[in-house]
Amino acid sequence: MLANPWWLLGLFVVAALVGLYVYIQRKRNARAIRFANLEVLRSVTPKRTDRYRHVPFAILTVALILLTVALAGPQSDRKVPRNKATVMLVMDVSRSMNATDVAPSRIKAASAAAKKFASELTQGINLGLISFAGTPTTLVSPTPDHTATEKAVDKLQLDDKTATGEGIFAALEQIRTLNSLLGGDEGAPPAHIVLLSDGKQTVPDSQDAPRGAFSAARKARERKVPISTISFGTRGGVVELEGERVPVPVDDASLKKIAQLGAPGGRFFTASSLEELNKVYESLQEQIGYETTRGDNSHPWVLAGTLLALLGAAAALVLNQRLP
Repeated sequence: MLANPWWLLGLFVVAALVGLYVYIQRKRNARAIRFANLEVLRSVTPKRTDRYRHVPFAILTVALILLTVALAGPQSDRKVPRNKATVMLVMDVSRSMNATDVAPSRIKAASAAAKKFASELTQGINLGLISFAGTPTTLVSPTPDHTATEKAVDKLQLDDKTATGEGIFAALEQIRTLNSLLGGDEGAPPAHIVLLSDGKQTVPDSQDAPRGAFSAARKARERKVPISTISFGTRGGVVELEGERVPVPVDDASLKKIAQLGAPGGRFFTASSLEELNKVYESLQEQIGYETTRGDNSHPWVLAGTLLALLGAAAALVLNQRLP
């Protein structure tokens, strides 16, 4: 992409200069042959200089082409850190998160990864933290102070039930509150919910209920908030409840649907180890923490053109003892 493509018309001027140079050289050679003694001319003309005397002009021609393209304003896409955005980290703290299929346990691995995510998230982004089991708890309202989330992660407490929808609704409410403080939804910074869970919602019974997970995801779509979901754990997870071993397999299907029902931009991930979870958060950090913008990319063209122009001038002085 070029910002000012009409500057490329300058290439016709460069072509005209090349044509004029060729014409002058041929005319000069014809005059020399016509009026000079060829044997004497061959004996006094250095063969090496004559062989390379067109090199300086060729280099300068390429330099002019590069500088002309630079004037046309070449554009390129680049990733730049977001100055403003809101991220709500929503973490499942139901009893199933105590399973040890992920070492040392799901909750401890999830906490470690969340702290790493908070510490590496782009500065300037408002980060908040919500935990949920049977009810949601806002541990940190969205703030650019990411250390608040790092500290709050250490306070996560496991509890009964899994109300995934309530966790999403609580995150949406935090986003709305922040937007109102910033002047309303119009022109508000982009928001994103990152939901980590290991199992299916248990309350209410249906995920399509008014306070269910799917209904919450649809509300997020209405408010243009993407939801990225992370299914954390394995299908072989087991926890001990009241002396019994209870299977707690991950539920990829519902978490994937939540991401699909939310606003465009949400993604579904799976992770069955701390290492995999860290990679998921790294991917999210790239997606959320940076934005792709198109800007001027003429500097490399100007630099290359200038260097070649200097090289051409130096070659002309060395080979032809004069500037072209």
